[in-house]
Amino acid sequence: MESNENYKDDLLKRLKRIEGQVKGVQRMVEEEKYCADILIQVAAIRAAINKVGGLILQNHSKTCIKKAVNADSGEEAMDELIDIVLKFIK
Repeated sequence: MESNENYKDDLLKRLKRIEGQVKGVQRMVEEEKYCADILIQVAAIRAAINKVGGLILQNHSKTCIKKAVNADSGEEAMDELIDIVLKFIK
């Protein structure tokens, strides 16, 4: 597993890229660009944010849940994980 600092840097880089994409879509709307082009960019933003969420979920599963299972809080941790996954996929 990569270090916490690399993980955090990767997430921040991805989030800044998403922020730039959102600002680009704002400009496209302001400039009344073609709707199909805007929708393509919205889909790209959605995919990028889902990737960030997936990485966070993966990290949570590998670290926090693992610690809880090792500390004999496994059942509670699994319930929390299931709840998080269900919220994430909505």
